[in-house]
Amino acid sequence: MSSLYLIPLVLFVIYVGRLSSQVCRRSLTEWWLTTFLLGAGSVILTGFVLSGLYLTANTPVWAGSVFITATILGKLLSRLSGHKSSFSVRQLAQERFRTGKDWFGGLSAYSRFLFILLLSTLGIIAVTNLLLVLFTVPNEWDSMTGHLNRVMQYVQRGTMRHFGGTNWNMDTYPKSVCTLQIYSFLMTGHFENGFKFIHHLSYWTAIVAVFGIVQRIGQNRLSASFFCALAYALLPDFLMQAITTETDIVLTAYLSVLLYMLFTYRSIGLPTADNRYLYLAGMAFGIAFGHKITFALLLPSVFVIMIYTVFLSSSWVVTFGRVWRLGLAIGVGVCLWTLPTGYLKNIEVFGHPIGPPTALKHQSVERAGSLGNLLEQGSRNVVRYAYDHVNLDGIRNVKAGADLNHAMRKPLVLLEDKLHMRLDEETDFSIQTFAFDRKFVFYNANPYWGIFGFGLILPLLVLVLVGYIRSTPHIYLGVALLLHFLALSYSAPYDPFKGRYFIETGLFGVTFLALLFLHPRTTIDTPKRPIWKGYVALVTVLGCLSALMCVFLNTRALPFAWTGPDGAPFPSAFTSDRIRQITIGRPDTYTPFKRFDELVPDSATVALATINDDYEYPLYGPKLSRRLIAINPFEQGLKPIPKEADYLFFDKSVIAPQPGDIRLGTDTTLRAKMIVPGEDYYLRKLKKQE
Repeated sequence: MSSLYLIPLVLFVIYVGRLSSQVCRRSLTEWWLTTFLLGAGSVILTGFVLSGLYLTANTPVWAGSVFITATILGKLLSRLSGHKSSFSVRQLAQERFRTGKDWFGGLSAYSRFLFILLLSTLGIIAVTNLLLVLFTVPNEWDSMTGHLNRVMQYVQRGTMRHFGGTNWNMDTYPKSVCTLQIYSFLMTGHFENGFKFIHHLSYWTAIVAVFGIVQRIGQNRLSASFFCALAYALLPDFLMQAITTETDIVLTAYLSVLLYMLFTYRSIGLPTADNRYLYLAGMAFGIAFGHKITFALLLPSVFVIMIYTVFLSSSWVVTFGRVWRLGLAIGVGVCLWTLPTGYLKNIEVFGHPIGPPTALKHQSVERAGSLGNLLEQGSRNVVRYAYDHVNLDGIRNVKAGADLNHAMRKPLVLLEDKLHMRLDEETDFSIQTFAFDRKFVFYNANPYWGIFGFGLILPLLVLVLVGYIRSTPHIYLGVALLLHFLALSYSAPYDPFKGRYFIETGLFGVTFLALLFLHPRTTIDTPKRPIWKGYVALVTVLGCLSALMCVFLNTRALPFAWTGPDGAPFPSAFTSDRIRQITIGRPDTYTPFKRFDELVPDSATVALATINDDYEYPLYGPKLSRRLIAINPFEQGLKPIPKEADYLFFDKSVIAPQPGDIRLGTDTTLRAKMIVPGEDYYLRKLKKQE
């Protein structure tokens, strides 16, 4: 019966696509992005309303209500756009396919080689990643402690109201992404991997947006647009999140839609400037800000792009007309999609929109202390992250690649030593100490841009900023990139896992690859320049190899079994048992979670006396049917065991064991290898309360 809800899910996607064709121009790129924006916006708003009515877990209500929200938004946007009829998406797709064939047929042998290589690599990765999304379970650290844990709590409670969980992220993190995950989970019949759908869709949406952005700034040059989009699809940090439930890739998709709308608005120009793009940009802005507070770090960058695309005009009258429309759209977007997502509740509960003071001191600017120390250590972070970008990510997953990477970086290490920057000695503004050779566990799961980044993007950025290449849009994009880089460096302590945050920076950076086709000084679309063309081909080959190795040697989700450089064996994610795969990041916890699954029925109610860093998501069971009640909420102290609990799962550090408790333990032989070792876990069977 539950699988029948796939029908309204499919119908909703078709319906939103139909509505979008009444809002956007006759553009396949624009239709995809508008459909994504309208669909996500409708589900998020619906989720807020259903939460207030305690209907978060009501599948039939979800199935019908999203159509109502989408209709209201779609008709409003259609009226604002001035459109009265839609277009055939199928016919448009057929036309664009023929255009693509004609473009490919006109390429030189050199360009054809590059694009065949890029397209083939993406094709292999696309099929592999889709299988990984559908047939492997989520297992990211933050999801196990916070993100998916709270989604299940919201489903069990029937509302997303504040409740206080073990991990500080449970209530403090914005809730808009939860609505999208809950909708996918319910409409697919409680399919666990449905949690990943919005993230995987965001991957493809950002790729489409990059194509469209470069079309707008590159005079519709298909070679430039395709090269940028394909390269972005293969950037290691972006690629790795396509199969996870990490939140940054969704923020990247929202940002990409926002940038596309802004650049499209400018490309149309006066006197035919189309205000619908300002309204859609405001909608994307509100959804992005409501998704994650780190969008605040992107505000300076977005403002710079707005200066170029909206504020610059022939007169103050025109500028004022544009600004008030964009400002109004942003205001409405913030009211609808930002304020209801939890920031106001955080202020009420914690006195801060982000969360409790402990969390702020741990991983935000407060950790630096004085302004002088922030400037000093933040400046070190700028250099640290710059160094982290110069790595053969993906390729160094194997020993030969790691050795090559080490040798390649020796001049950088020597330079740091001569300049006495103390990058690896200063630790007071670091979550994990900086190292010139990062541990395998850090770079395997959280790489940066790889060779496309330091081999092409960063050199082209420098050439633009020094004036060797003159391209007005790229000057603004370069400033936006640098501002976000600086914001990430100064706003929080150094974290080797932070490669995932730079996917938004990469969105600005990848557009510089368009200069390989657009600017006479750097073009490869010429029969001359054999050395330059050879270099670009080498970077492309290594970039494709890097992407393939990132996917096929990703220990979190291995398509095939593999033995890591340190000799540790890793099973295929397709054949590994669920608990083994879920605990891949904390293998010392496999034994207690496995025993818990064997001892506790799927329908049991379990009280949890755990700590902030504990995995809790695995305890819901393979059917996600156990009810979990946290009795040691973050910084609130231990609460009484509820009467309805059948079992108590607890850490020895939280509750003292008593005779009759079952020691689930932890694998102490792995303790020294863990970044954060597991606790000593116990299980207590409780007497039924009459």
